[in-house]
Amino acid sequence: MRPDSQEPATAGESPRRSDDDWTIGRLLAWTAEFLKKRGSDSPRLDAEVMLAHVLDYERVQLYTHYEEIVGESARGKYRDLVRRRAEGAPVAYLVGRKEFYSLRFDVSPAVLIPRPETEFLVMEFLAAVKGLESPSAVDVGTGSGCVAVASAKHCAGARFVAIDVSPDALAVARRNAERHEVADRIEFLQGDLLAPVADRGPFDVIVSNPPYIPSAVVDELDPGVRDFEPRLALDGGADGLDVIARLVDQAAPLLKPGGRLMMEIGFDQDEAVRRLIGERSDYEVLPTICDLQKYPRVIRAARKS
Repeated sequence: MRPDSQEPATAGESPRRSDDDWTIGRLLAWTAEFLKKRGSDSPRLDAEVMLAHVLDYERVQLYTHYEEIVGESARGKYRDLVRRRAEGAPVAYLVGRKEFYSLRFDVSPAVLIPRPETEFLVMEFLAAVKGLESPSAVDVGTGSGCVAVASAKHCAGARFVAIDVSPDALAVARRNAERHEVADRIEFLQGDLLAPVADRGPFDVIVSNPPYIPSAVVDELDPGVRDFEPRLALDGGADGLDVIARLVDQAAPLLKPGGRLMMEIGFDQDEAVRRLIGERSDYEVLPTICDLQKYPRVIRAARKS
């Protein structure tokens, strides 16, 4: 991708203008069309996020500087990002950040990119601890830390233990906790599921966005997910329930009476996960929370007294 005066006009296009004519508006229009032809499902948004990153602007500033000329140095950096995006790299990894629950989170290929559906975990956490002065919680498979950090940011008394098997993911999560000034209320531990807190607790809430995609389905995902996001954070085993089943078993003895287990699940897993939880006598299965598309998204259970 070369949005500059050296690039020849293609059929049906007007001849290229001079370098001085590469304004923000023209760059965005050219790039959005380019990415659309390459199969991006949000070409204009992609173009804006990457150009704002290169220019160190907020996205809205692009429109207040629409006629501003973009110099060759910035265009060179932008060309590289657009090329990598056209090759399938997720925009969040290219710019190193993603918005979640109206907060900015650093991301890297070591962590799953936060998604809007996962915000329902935060909302349910906040609803569950309403009225508690200093709720204690564990975030299992914290990744970027988005759930623990957003929850702690919006619940001033909450204290979290954030666990991940990946030290690289924990480094990203720590940076995000520091960015949002909640690092003093989040303890980061490396380990498998709840093993790092097996001798601690009890906790008010255990929350997790675990790997829940069946192994065979992972291979069929969009290349931007399959080829770039950490498989460890996606692959839930043959039926997608391997990690969920282990978490259900490990969580019960670590919850206070009435304490909540909350997990994000796949859109077609509600019945199977509710059955898993219902097989234990120490849980009460609560109504499942659906996302904006009306798909089951957050499954909840309470520890019986």
